[in-house]
Amino acid sequence: MQTESRTAIFAAIAGNLAIAATKFVAAFFTGSSAMLSEGIHSLVDTGNGGLLLLGFRMSQKPPDANHPFGHGKELYFWSLVVAILIFALGGGMSVYEGVTHLSHPQVHHSIWNYVVLAFAIVFESVSFYFAYRAFRKEMSGQGVFEAIRASKDPTTFTVLFEDTAALLGLIVAFLGIFLGHLLNNPYLDGVASIVIGAILAVVAGFLAYESKGLLIGEGVDPQTLASIRSIVSADPAVEEIKKLLTMHFSPDDVLLTLDIGFKKDLIAEEIAAAVNRLENKIRDQHPEIKHIFIEAKSLYE
Repeated sequence: MQTESRTAIFAAIAGNLAIAATKFVAAFFTGSSAMLSEGIHSLVDTGNGGLLLLGFRMSQKPPDANHPFGHGKELYFWSLVVAILIFALGGGMSVYEGVTHLSHPQVHHSIWNYVVLAFAIVFESVSFYFAYRAFRKEMSGQGVFEAIRASKDPTTFTVLFEDTAALLGLIVAFLGIFLGHLLNNPYLDGVASIVIGAILAVVAGFLAYESKGLLIGEGVDPQTLASIRSIVSADPAVEEIKKLLTMHFSPDDVLLTLDIGFKKDLIAEEIAAAVNRLENKIRDQHPEIKHIFIEAKSLYE
């Protein structure tokens, strides 16, 4: 995990923990459903940051007999768990609170709510800044969604989307409380809570989809694939590349298998030397490729 990614996670944990405490205090004194939903949201986000760090630590465990390629996919598994928790706890509890409030509507207007919301927006904005700075390093001129699809490090876009959902939720909570008081409509606070739950459900679904793709196995990006093909094709012993397959075990741990047709006049020693040469060149330019398996076949096979 890059230093920027860990910094973003620690910033999110610290900010969410402080914000959750203040939101729960405000919800206790005001009885606001939207504020309680926001408190639950921040508490879930705090735990999610811890799970992402746990996933990183578990992914660093060395290979063993049952996991010969290591435990890199632990990071992807725990990212999927985070998405499930955002949906079940964050989104589910927010919708439940909203529906409950609609059954017993009350208008909540207190300076507590506005102070806490202003405080939360500042801290969430700081957390969002660190998350975006970490994610920006992966964009490389791409758009946000293109970069997310290409990213193999779920920690960066998970924290970014959590913070985005948090900021949107804070805006919705403010509107629900403010408009509920302004229009003397007690239902708007509950509606705001349901909208917050819907936002979290959408974000959770998107994160689950991306984590699933990484968990079941994604190859390297097209630029890296093209670079590998160029390295192999440029070797004088290679006649053609019959098959090239890659898979990420973690952001910095990639499996590469190559099925190469070598020139038919080469002897075994020359082919062995070519294989070693190719492995060294590939690893020099792409150190994330930790496992390379090359199958040499006859050109006419």
